[in-house]
Amino acid sequence: MTVVIVESPAKAKTINKYLGKGFTVLASFGHIRDLPSKDGSVKPDDDFAMTWEVDPKSAKRMNDIADAIKTADRVILATDPDREGEAISWHVLEVLNKKKGLMKDKKVQRVTFNAITQAAVQTAMAAPRDIDMELVDAYLARRALDYLVGFTLSPVLWRKLPGARSAGRVQSVALKIVVDREIEIEKFKTEEYWTVDTEVSASSPPFNAKLFTVNGKRLGKFDLPNEAAAHAARDAIKATTFTITEVDQKPGKKSPPPPFTTSTLQQEAARKLGFSASRTMQTAQKLYEGVDIGGETTGLITYMRTDGVYVEPAAIGEMRKLIGERYGAPYVPESPRMYKAKAKNAQEAHEAIRPTSFYRRPETLRLEGDQARLYELIWKRTMASQMESARVEKTAIDLTSPDKQIGLRATGQVVTFDGYMAVYEEGRDESADDEDGGRLPMVKSGASVDVHKVEPDQHFTEPPARYSEATLVKKLEELGIGRPSTYASILTVLRDRAYVRMDKNRFIPEDKGRLVTAFLDQFFHRYVQYDFTADLEEKLDLVSDGKLDWKQLLRDFWVDFHAAAEGMTELRTTQVLDALNESLGPLIFPDKGDGSNPRACPSCANGLLSLKTSRFGAFIGCSNYPECKFTRPVGNPDAEGADGATGDKDLGEDPATGKMVSLKIGRFGPYVQLGEPESKEDKPKRSSLPKAWPPSTIDLDRALKLLSLPREVGIHPEDKTPIKAGLGRFGPFIETGGTYANLSNFDEIFEVGLNRAVDLIAEKRAGGGGKGGRGAAAAPLKELGTFGEGGDKISVMAGKYGPYIKCGKVNATLPKEMTPETVTLEQAIELINAKGGAAKKPAKKAAAKKAPAKAAAAKKPAAKAAAAKKPAAKAATAKKPAAKKAPAKKAAPKKATKTAEDA
Repeated sequence: MTVVIVESPAKAKTINKYLGKGFTVLASFGHIRDLPSKDGSVKPDDDFAMTWEVDPKSAKRMNDIADAIKTADRVILATDPDREGEAISWHVLEVLNKKKGLMKDKKVQRVTFNAITQAAVQTAMAAPRDIDMELVDAYLARRALDYLVGFTLSPVLWRKLPGARSAGRVQSVALKIVVDREIEIEKFKTEEYWTVDTEVSASSPPFNAKLFTVNGKRLGKFDLPNEAAAHAARDAIKATTFTITEVDQKPGKKSPPPPFTTSTLQQEAARKLGFSASRTMQTAQKLYEGVDIGGETTGLITYMRTDGVYVEPAAIGEMRKLIGERYGAPYVPESPRMYKAKAKNAQEAHEAIRPTSFYRRPETLRLEGDQARLYELIWKRTMASQMESARVEKTAIDLTSPDKQIGLRATGQVVTFDGYMAVYEEGRDESADDEDGGRLPMVKSGASVDVHKVEPDQHFTEPPARYSEATLVKKLEELGIGRPSTYASILTVLRDRAYVRMDKNRFIPEDKGRLVTAFLDQFFHRYVQYDFTADLEEKLDLVSDGKLDWKQLLRDFWVDFHAAAEGMTELRTTQVLDALNESLGPLIFPDKGDGSNPRACPSCANGLLSLKTSRFGAFIGCSNYPECKFTRPVGNPDAEGADGATGDKDLGEDPATGKMVSLKIGRFGPYVQLGEPESKEDKPKRSSLPKAWPPSTIDLDRALKLLSLPREVGIHPEDKTPIKAGLGRFGPFIETGGTYANLSNFDEIFEVGLNRAVDLIAEKRAGGGGKGGRGAAAAPLKELGTFGEGGDKISVMAGKYGPYIKCGKVNATLPKEMTPETVTLEQAIELINAKGGAAKKPAKKAAAKKAPAKAAAAKKPAAKAAAAKKPAAKAATAKKPAAKKAPAKKAAPKKATKTAEDA
């Protein structure tokens, strides 16, 4: 028998059908282990040794895989055909090899296929290979780099810039791109300019022409800077006559775009379908893994993480045949089109994203929703890539005054053969210029011109557009930063860390994001430069090509990076803030235009404003604190009160109480308050602002809504208890009778109705939530046995701070040298004994009668007390009593750590 291991259960189910008898296909459910999220998982001092931890859920699946392998002759690792897929196969094999004797005499092979179709899978099975360790090395280097940067920079941020979340090797650079664009926009100075448009004819239908030359010279963009200049040009046009001096007609071609790569698919899906990068990839994953067609699951597209534009010859042949059948011979080019990727660091080994069969036309499949829309986009784009170019005719008509001092020009473009455009046209960014123009009438050179209208038009230059998901992915690809599989996660991390917000599908950096970028730019300048990050990507490619040793790459990086981080330890937080005050000055202390000091405190006479920090983040405060308590948000001077004295803002009176409702910017963030305290003991009602409602959006109506929380939705029809909606520590929720259920967003607090609330409560209870909103008890990772006759079960559990042993009410942390897979019952008993388990719960009634022993045990250390109770150990196992094992102190962790009880 042959065991085949893939990542996903959907993939396993499909492949199992293709392979039939003699094969068992099992899923690892993605990566089975990772570097633990704690310092020391990568050890630079030990030549970058890496400590891996198996995910508790994966441990059970790996046990199932191990059981299946016991009776197998051969193991085939069939994970995805990229670096991540190679890494997953390597991790699986590493874990299996650690299970003693399991892989002895087993033949292990690796196969990859670019599409989940029967032909592709069977072809791959006929050509197995070994794991590509060069690809694995590149993965290890990338993972180590990301870990070292994150776990070195983040603690520095926490200490020197409280409120900052974390920093990442690639995410920080992506954030810098967004922030740099925002700085461009802020520095941009709008300039006025004018154009003059005319409507003319020359024994022909009217057409439009623009003023092109003035005083015999071509008109520059800013040559008509104001209304007076534009009106003078208008009058000059009206005062003269024009003759057509040249009609230039040039045939041209528009070639189709190449088939999709990961980044171009994300860009086009964003432009045409409004999909986020993560939504695009999730939908593409489903199309790749397979959709039920006629009772059989079939993969509809090739692998969707690729930066290659190559398409295999057989697929090109199928496309050319179908193009001829559906559109006719003129739409089939003489020879197949070949494309080369333009992206920096592109790897050409992978195929482009394409349908697995072009005869599966979108209209013939019963796909729905996102899958239908994305599949149609991929099908049309790939088909168009092998079609004939569109033919266009570009026309320019010059109209000139008798003295040749004034000239007009009309331009147009006409499609004479649609070619690939019969199937597909590429979407454009909002900022793209429309160069096509329209169709122009037939006119002759030398013909006299009638001028019907002359209209000056005012314009203002616009700053560069903020990045959308599509344009940010395009920028990352152009710079060679990141890889196809990372783009979606990069954008998600920026949002999750609240470093950016989205407005009209555009990235806007939050103050927190700008501070982090300024900090890194100031103190780790080299490591957030675009070229440096792109150069690291090139070196990782060299590793995957076998041209660079991955540990040498890490050594070269770590020497300088570690030194830069160590240098920060000597800097005080005040020095960091002074540097940020300087670099962020134009943003947080803008020039008032009256010659006064922009940092002067508006509240007191001699205070200076400066960046301050709290555990909730940065804010602007006065140097005379606590005498002067003026505060305002970073980057928002308009948040000062009308009197400029307190940073507070009165929003209006509460109609119910007549008290003033105020917006206040405190040291722990913005909040709204009802009334003012009348005494020291009086505490007016307050409510913090949710992230969804920034201070600039708060008016009296919104403030009253916040102060009215929690809101009563209605009475539960069965429990007869009130259902309330509110904002808690973990976000918006509804609650009744001790059962809590989360709401999807903050606004739903004010919108959720009784029926919806009852359904959410019912779903929570059905899912094991019960009262208090707690979930059902977690399943143990491993059952080891019982503690004495009729005693409690001893289980290995997954905890917040790592695996632990559970026996009744006693929990004992599992030491680092033990794993859930290897820990034995005897070892577990020792750990329980060390926590006082034997003294707490006797194994037998006879043992309970030994009062003197028990009394003595109370005076002795827990380990000795446990050792004295030999009957309990004998009952637990037929082997040697627990007392003869290694001393409990050696088995238990030596240093103080959080235990499972803390979890």
